[in-house]
Amino acid sequence: MVIRISLVVVDNRAGAGGIVGAAIAAKASPDGYTYFAGGSGTLAIAPHLYRNVGYDALRDFSSVTQLVTMPYVFVISPHLPALNLKEFILLAKRRPGELNYASSGNGSTQHLATATLADRAGITLIHVSYKGTVQSLTDVIGGQVMLIAAAPAGVLSYISAKKVRPIATSMLTRIPQLPDCPTVDEQGLPGYNLTTWTSLVAPSGTPVAILNRLNGEVTKIIAQPDVRRRLIEMGFIPVGNSREQLESFLAEEYANWAKIVQVSGAKVE
Repeated sequence: MVIRISLVVVDNRAGAGGIVGAAIAAKASPDGYTYFAGGSGTLAIAPHLYRNVGYDALRDFSSVTQLVTMPYVFVISPHLPALNLKEFILLAKRRPGELNYASSGNGSTQHLATATLADRAGITLIHVSYKGTVQSLTDVIGGQVMLIAAAPAGVLSYISAKKVRPIATSMLTRIPQLPDCPTVDEQGLPGYNLTTWTSLVAPSGTPVAILNRLNGEVTKIIAQPDVRRRLIEMGFIPVGNSREQLESFLAEEYANWAKIVQVSGAKVE
């Protein structure tokens, strides 16, 4: 009889939006025992927002696989006379500088996704920065703030209760959680495709054989129907791609978010 015991220790290093944990993971021994669940914030956005994050997002990590993608749902206050993104844009053009939007903080993906939307649409929206999403969503429901880019899981119940109105989703394709809600791309802003995501990476120099083995095991797990179903219920889109695909994806996202941060003018000291 062969008994295999696997132990995974989660070392949750909070701070600076994940930058503290990323820096620690980047400097860890590349022995195959340390991995980092890196998101778009730490691996693609933070290096362009902060003066020094303490790691090189492209050079200091080796790819394993992309775990999930999370799209945003743009929802508006039900008090607004707009039923979709096109109508919201027309309203904003008639009332320049009067409409505002919420985010969970300066430089957050919510902030950048909405700033990019406004830039592409040629409209002026006022950014209102909150310390989290709970109060910001409450203020959208109450009509104090007009728009927010929200995670599907956190807003679906409010959509069902008609407390907020969905006007667009941020992926190129419609999301399974809201199949009737058109994308930004479908509504006149072609190519708009901004999501947040989480990928599994390891310290640079981790043996390739170990990385390949882990990729195979993790992608098998993500492909399981019950796992995929649960991830979708949580508001994610399961991925599970190859190491080469993730490496290419990370480089593209790094360059893409650099442009977005520049357009937004966001900086964090």
